[in-house]
Parts: sequence; C-alpha cells; structure tokens
Amino acid sequence: MAMSFNENHDDNGEMHDINVTPFIDVMLVLLIIFMVAAPLATVDVKVNLPASSSQPQPRPEKPIYLSVKADKTMFIGNDEVTQENMVNTLMAATEGKKDTTIFFRADKSVDYETMMNVMDTLHQAGYLKIGLVGQEVTAAKAG
Repeated sequence: MAMSFNENHDDNGEMHDINVTPFIDVMLVLLIIFMVAAPLATVDVKVNLPASSSQPQPRPEKPIYLSVKADKTMFIGNDEVTQENMVNTLMAATEGKKDTTIFFRADKSVDYETMMNVMDTLHQAGYLKIGLVGQEVTAAKAG
C-alpha cells in the first residue's frame, strides 16, 4: 500500500517548484572567482599616503601601481625596481601599452624632487596617464 502526498503536483502530476541547483552552482563559481581575484587587486607595499577628500575614482580590473617608500625605494606592484630598470619593468607589466594609467603612490615624507624625477621618467618613457593615489578621508575627518 503506497501513500502519496500531492503537495507540489497539479492534476497532471507536474511539479511546480523552482529548481535552484543551477543557481547555487553559478553562485559558488562566482564566489570562488571573487575569492581568487580580490587579493590580486591589492598592493602589499606599506606607504604612508597623504589624505585626500576628493571622490575616489573607479579602478581598472588590473591596476599598475608604482610606489615610492619613505626611504626612496621604488616598487612596481610588489617588485622592487630602480630608476634605471623602472621603464623596462613597466613595459613588461603594461605589455607595451603606453596608454595604461600608472597609479603613483608616494609616502607623504618623500620630497618633491624625487616625485618629479619619477614622473619625468614616466613621461619620457611615454606614459602620460599618471594617477596620484592618496588615502581616503571620511566626511567626519574632512569637515
């Protein structure tokens, strides 16, 4: 003797529930992609940035960061570079695309001359899009 509960079936025996298994599969794949991609979009070089109250601009999916620390050591991403090999390293990082925006991060104790030398080197190499990165200030601190 078999007993059947006809909760989700109509008179024809068809089910009316939504199959959420494909939705869950897609969400898990997206979660894995974000977990892998999130650490790649950050730079681990510690720089004491000056504050800025301007509206932050959206970043590209693979930003190129040029950082100058307080002791004037330079990094492209997390790799240390010198003034001499900076252009070659940038060419490799940007795959030769001169219209790539270079995000320039300098410690607030770095002197103006050092910043101008780095920016002149970028300009002479053909990198004309330079974005200056600062630390974001909340509205409570700015006002």
